[in-house]
This record gives sequence, C-alpha cells and structure tokens, in this order.
Amino acid sequence: MPGTKVCILGSGNWGSSIAKIVGVNVRSSNRFDPVVNMWVYEEVIDGKKLTEIINTEHENVKYLPGHKLPKNVVAIPDVAEAVKRAKLLIFVTPHQFIRSLCDKIKSHVEDGAIGISLIKGIDEGPGGLQLISDIIRKELEIEVSVLMGANIAREVAEEKFCETTIGSTNEANGLLFKELLQTPNFRITVVQESDTVELCGALKNIVAVGAGFCDGLGFGDNTKAAVIRLGLMEMVAFAKLFCRGQVSSDTFLESCGVADLITTCYGGRNRKVAEAFVKTSKSIAELEAEMLNGQKLQGPQTSAEIYKILQKKDMVNKFPLFTSIYEICFEGKDVKKFIACLQSHPEHM
Repeated sequence: MPGTKVCILGSGNWGSSIAKIVGVNVRSSNRFDPVVNMWVYEEVIDGKKLTEIINTEHENVKYLPGHKLPKNVVAIPDVAEAVKRAKLLIFVTPHQFIRSLCDKIKSHVEDGAIGISLIKGIDEGPGGLQLISDIIRKELEIEVSVLMGANIAREVAEEKFCETTIGSTNEANGLLFKELLQTPNFRITVVQESDTVELCGALKNIVAVGAGFCDGLGFGDNTKAAVIRLGLMEMVAFAKLFCRGQVSSDTFLESCGVADLITTCYGGRNRKVAEAFVKTSKSIAELEAEMLNGQKLQGPQTSAEIYKILQKKDMVNKFPLFTSIYEICFEGKDVKKFIACLQSHPEHM
C-alpha cells in the first residue's frame, strides 16, 4: 500500500519550518508518502523563480534563509497541482487568504482528506466570530484539526526545544498529525478543545501588540507583565463567550495558551512592529511593508475583527485591552493613552 500523501499549503517562514520537520518525518515512517508537496506562491528572487530555487538549492532564500529543506520537499506553484492525491493537508498561509485558497482547491481535494490549520487568526462571519478551521471545514467539507503553540518559526527551524498543542475533536486525526509532526525537540500534546486552542492562537497576537506598545513607551517589564495577565483574562473571557462546548482552564495552561502568549509578547513580529509604531509614528501598514519582508501582521487585523464582533454584541466595554489596541491601531487614539486601559481594567471578568 502506498503511504499517505502530505501537502503543505504555504511556504512562509512558518510553513518552511514545518516543511523541514515533515520532510524528515515522512522518510522515517512507512505510513506516509516520502515526497511532500509544498505549495509556494510564486515570486521572482534575483531573476529566478522561488520554486526553482527551492527545488534546486533546497532553501527558501526569502522566508527562511540559512536553513536547508529536505530534498523530498517539492515546491509547486500551482495550488491545484499541489493538493493532487494528498490526504493530509497542512494549512499555513496568512489568514486573510484562506477563502481564496479554498476556492482554488475545492474541486481538487481528495475524497477522505483531512486537514490541520496552523493559521493564527480569525474572521468575522455573518453570524459573528468565524474560526479559520470553520472556513476550511465549510468550504472543503473535510475534518480539520488545529496546531497552536509557543513556536517562533526560526527557533523551530533551528531545532531548539519547544512545545505545541494540537486541538482535535477527532482524537485519531489528532494522533495521526502528532505522528507526522512531532520530533524530540517539537513536542506535541493533543487536546479535544479545538476551538479554544485555535482562539488562543489568534487572540494572543492582539495582546502582543499591547506588549510592543509597552516596549515602545519604555514602561518596563512590570507593566508588560500586567498586559500579559490582563490580556490572558480577556482571552479566557472571550473564549467562554464565543466557543462552542466546554472551555476549561487547563487548555490555557497548554503551550497554545499562556506559553504562546508569553513568547509572543517578548518576541515575534507583532511586538516588534508595535514597538516601532510608537517610536516612528509610521502607520501599521507602512511598518508591515518595511519590516516584514512580505510576511503579514496578524495582531492589528485580529483586533479589528474582534472589535466588530464585540460591537455587535454590545460588549466593547467589557474588553478594555482589546478595544484600546484596536482604537490605537485604526482610529487614531494616542498610544500614550494605552496605560489607561490597564489602570481602569476590572479586577474580575
């Protein structure tokens, strides 16, 4: 019996880091096809196509320079071609592109395929909050798990030890993806609260923007600790309002919760760009273009989506940290007034 075919949809720094892991793991198991397809959005780098560079030099020179990809990871520019025969789909693109991606592959996905989303973001649907995994489920009619954790892409690529969390309501699917993705230095826990795991991955990016504001304003580690704690309170409160099924405190103690929150508030692009926003007075869009080498920033966009949802529910005042970050990013509120949302934050939510 041939092994199960894997396709990675996305090839930024996170997608390429995951490709390093998957490429090695499929070769050491007879359960998986030894050739991994990776859909790459085609770009021209110094006169050469990025897919050609990856397939000849086995390196994503734009998004993950200095790290060799396994030779069995094949870059494919046509997304419909990339998903052919694949039964395991790994989604790792910026969240704002997921609908158009699903449209392109809808008629090409194999019967019986399952997916896992590594995308940290949410969308505003007609009924309010819409998780990225829900969009994939609806558009492609497949079961979807999620993977979220304290996983800065370059550190994963450098094989530094970290933990991560798979959320899967189907335990067998969660365990299959664990087998595909786990390494001695990339340790995975599988939990069933998939919605909570995914929401953690989106909301922590908003809090990281607040941490970046603290750094830019010179507030120090005590203030940043308050941002992290109050941000976690708002994450838990939001999850309890909007998640289907149970929301347990234990899930927030997994890597997808408090660990990812801390990591993102001290490293990562959202903190970095938010600090520059304070120091340069440039817009978020300008800084994204200047600082991120084509990558997309998730925190401000997620704050805008959350704000719209809270407005519809008449609950803006119950989430002062999320609201203040949105107003500073998009409505011209003075960033120096950020401290006010901490000083007036309710003790209990």
